[in-house]
Amino acid sequence: MANEIQISALISQTTRELMEKHVRQTGIKKGHLVEQAILHHIQALDELPAEYIVHPRIVVSRKTGDEMLRESESAQPTPALRELMRDGD
Repeated sequence: MANEIQISALISQTTRELMEKHVRQTGIKKGHLVEQAILHHIQALDELPAEYIVHPRIVVSRKTGDEMLRESESAQPTPALRELMRDGD
């Protein structure tokens, strides 16, 4: 690429470890991986309706998190979920 520029970005240690693992496994260059990831993300944002974009992190308050945890611990599976999980047996 003739018109390359360098960017600087702070990422979490976990993200860095995932990136390093992927780079080692595939042999692709980090710059290529980052550029492809950015292009893929921007294309998805441009082409998909906003309600179908699932963000990798969802931030909720402590109160909401505690409520979600309580509900998930006491929730019973629906018949549809049971059927889905039984599929193939």
